[in-house]
Parts: sequence; C-alpha cells; structure tokens
Amino acid sequence: MKRLFISLYLLISLSILGIGWTLDNIWQNNVEDSGAMDAPLIALAQLLGKLPEQERLDYLKQIDHSPNYPLELVDSSQIALSDHSALTDNSVLITTVSDHFELHFIKVNNQILVAGPIEIDPRARLRKLFTLLFYLSLGLIALIWVWPLSRDLKTLRNATQEFGQAKWDTQIELSPRSQVLPLATTFNEMAKQISSLIESQKHLSNAVSHEIRTPLARLKFALALMPQYCQPDSDEQRRTEFLEEMKLDVKEMENLLQELLTYASLESQQKEVNLEHCDLTALTLQTIKRLSSQSTPPIHFNKGAQPAYIMGDPSLIERAIQNLITNAQRFAQDAIDIKIEQNKQLVTLSVTNDGPGIPKEDQAKIFEPFYRSKSVQNGNKGHGLGLAIIKRIMERHQGEVELISSEEKTSFILTWPNPK
Repeated sequence: MKRLFISLYLLISLSILGIGWTLDNIWQNNVEDSGAMDAPLIALAQLLGKLPEQERLDYLKQIDHSPNYPLELVDSSQIALSDHSALTDNSVLITTVSDHFELHFIKVNNQILVAGPIEIDPRARLRKLFTLLFYLSLGLIALIWVWPLSRDLKTLRNATQEFGQAKWDTQIELSPRSQVLPLATTFNEMAKQISSLIESQKHLSNAVSHEIRTPLARLKFALALMPQYCQPDSDEQRRTEFLEEMKLDVKEMENLLQELLTYASLESQQKEVNLEHCDLTALTLQTIKRLSSQSTPPIHFNKGAQPAYIMGDPSLIERAIQNLITNAQRFAQDAIDIKIEQNKQLVTLSVTNDGPGIPKEDQAKIFEPFYRSKSVQNGNKGHGLGLAIIKRIMERHQGEVELISSEEKTSFILTWPNPK
C-alpha cells in the first residue's frame, strides 16, 4: 500500500510539474514578444537620428538615465560586430555579455546607440522561487487528496485480510467524506450476509445433529431387538406394531430432512421467486380441505366478500398456509379460525387457534430455525422449522408475518402488498 501511495503521488506531482514546466517554456519562447520592451529604445534612436550629430550627445546627457539602463552613443567604427548589416534604425540587436548581462545596439545614422550592460532578468531568482513554491503547493494539494485515499485503501486491505482469516464480524469504519465509502459499505453488507449465512449453517448443523439423534437412537434400539420379533413363534401383531414404529422413526427423519432442504433453499438469495397472480382464497380453501380431518379441531374460514389476489409463487404461498394450519392443529383445543381481509394497500390472512398462549420471552425468537418454546409440555411434535420457513417465504414476497398471542388465543397474520 505504501508503494501504491508513493507511485500515485509521484505520478500526479510529476505530471503537474512536467506539464506546467513545458507550458511555461513554450510561453516564454514563443509567446512573449520583446518588441514592446524594445519600443522605447527604438523611439529614442529615431529621435536622435533627426538631430544634428553634434547635438546628439548633449541631448542624451539631458535625459535622466537609470543606473540599471545606461545609454551611450558611439561611432560605428568603435564597435566590433561580425555583421554590421544586422544593425538597423528600427530594430534592436542584442548580444550577451555574460550569463546575467546583455548589451542592446541600434543604429543612429553613422553612430550606434548602446544600452547596457543590462541585467537579463532581474527577477529571475524571485520568479524561480515563486515557481518552486507554486509546484510545491500543487504537490501539497495532491498529497492532501492522495493520502486519505491511500489510508482508506489500506484499511480496506487490512479488513479483507482479517475476513480471510475467518473473522466474520469484520466491519470497516470510514469517514462519511471518504472516496471509497461506497466500496466499504458494500464490503460491510457482504460481510454481514456471509457471517449470517455461516452462523446459520453452524446453527442448522448443530440443530440437525441434535434433532436426528432421537429417532436414530430409537432405530438403533429397534434394530437390536429385531431378531426377537422375527422368530417363528413371535407374536405377529407385536411384530407389525414394532415395524410401524420403525417406519414412524424413518418418516420423522425424512420430514426433518425435507424441512431442512426447504429452509435451505429459501435461505439462499440467489434463487429468484417466480411471481404470478395468485388466488389466495382458492389456495387457502384447497389447503384447508387437504389438512382437515376428524381427529383435528374444526377449521372456520372467513374468506371475505371478494376473492383476494396477490403476486407470489403459488407453491410457496400454499406451503406458508399449510405450516400455519398444521401449527394451529398442534395447539388448538376447540377450533381454528382463518380469515382473509384486504384493502387498497394490503392483503392479510390470519390463522387463530384457542390453544395456550406463547410467552412473551419466546415471541421474539419463535421465527428462528429450530427454536421451540420451553413452555410447551404437551408432547406436540415439531422440528422448529415451520415458522422459520414461513418467515423466509414472506421475505421473498416482500411481505410480513406477525404474531399476536394472549392466554386465550394465538394468531399468526400474513401480510402481502395488494397488487391492485
């Protein structure tokens, strides 16, 4: 990261320096015109040329000379020039005396007006100093811009390294003015999602191993006793009951694995839901008919005056309704009430049973996978995945599931946006 900062800073600084220096030289060599500086000397030479030769020196002495710009009128024979033809009365010939001084020559008839020695650039050092300060200022500005960027990139690199070391709770905190804040926000969201998935997988693995242990232990015990029931003189009825119990244990493990696969498929965010126009009333009626039996409390269905329609996946919606009804059948004492209501914004379906209420301390966790209320002591079977699956289904449909429970009754309410 240090190398990146240095290379980026040098690139910006040297680019500014090179471009500025090049443009400055181009301006000085091609744009600046010395004609305006030579105009006073040309005008003086032309004025002296109109005067008699013997009056020129007197006139020149009367002029207020600057010590930095001495003037002298000499005979052309006193000046040794390689090319006298270059001297004219309307242009200035400049020769360099040293690195810092020069002489200016202009023809005045048979004489030559000499100006100098003149300092070539009296403010050269000061200009170089200001130029240096200018480029240092640009470099400082570039540093002010590049340094926070380099620091934030280093923070991002450290965070990715920590995340690669299985520190799933890694989060990046940057200034709201940081230029890489969107990248950090995306990283934080990704880290939260991955951490949530990993924790969920760990929880599921632990829960599955715990849930499957009981029926598996019963099967092992049954297999150990099977030789006794397979003897010719064994009771056929007892053998049949024994085999049925084994089938129930297998069925319990099969249901657990099926529920787990359903939950895992819903947990994945990569699979998109195929939304279509669903008749919620018809799906509810179909599910009630399939689940109603003489051994369970009666189901009362209030479907409303008009059929209710929602946008969703029919199979998932039916699964959510099925889980609510089977959950109510485990706890209901006398009856189960199902009601559909709708307005311009929302469509709701409520399933209410008159069984024991859910304690408040359990209500916040009731939708977590494999969570079962500790207050349930009536032998109701379940794996604790039904309500978690319902929550996932509703999240997929941009809907909500709500729990309202008291000592007399418990209601689960599903809410969808009204497509109308």
